[in-house]
Amino acid sequence: MHCGSLIKPLQSYKASFFFSTITARYYPPSSLYSFTNKRLRTYSTAIPQSTTSKMSETTGFYSLKAERPNGQIYDFADLKGKTVLIVNVASKCGSTPQYKGLQALYDKYKGQGLEILGFPCSQFANQEPADDEGIQEFCTLNYGVTFPLMKKSEVNGDNSNEVYQWLKSQKSGLLGLTRIKWNFEKFLVDSQGNVVNRWATTTTPEAIDSTIASLVSKPTTSDEGKL
Repeated sequence: MHCGSLIKPLQSYKASFFFSTITARYYPPSSLYSFTNKRLRTYSTAIPQSTTSKMSETTGFYSLKAERPNGQIYDFADLKGKTVLIVNVASKCGSTPQYKGLQALYDKYKGQGLEILGFPCSQFANQEPADDEGIQEFCTLNYGVTFPLMKKSEVNGDNSNEVYQWLKSQKSGLLGLTRIKWNFEKFLVDSQGNVVNRWATTTTPEAIDSTIASLVSKPTTSDEGKL
């Protein structure tokens, strides 16, 4: 047998082995590749994307829950009919003095149905290094804070608490970006559970006083039925 007749099958085998190796190394396992008549044909076996996420689009504000520093669960169902201001807070930030303005809003409008919830977070330059007990003590001693503070948690990323997952899904920030940019960003939720405003860190509590006043003065749905 002529040696040339052996070389061609060997070359064919090497080429097949080479392309099979390249396919296995560079193409995802979600697709099956075969070589037929010198043509690459792809048969998709991709796994369908999950139709669920951490925060369902159908989740409502009043179905949310948050953990308090003492381990108790804060049920947002108790906020029905109230205007709610939610702020991610930190004790070592240049904006930390906003605690004073937040407490002033709380004192002014609490009797008219305003609730303020603080979410301590240390994702921004580690500006909330204290534990929950230390955070509460700092806020009480320095700013006389009496509005509820939640357990220290994250507001961005895979470990973001469910409240901030939902808030960000409802209203984006500057340039349409949803992620929280810095400490003391603010979300305002009306008495029907709708996110109506979102403000950046630079917007002070004093600057949103009139907006809150206009909301707390509005009758709730139940009140309208009594008129």
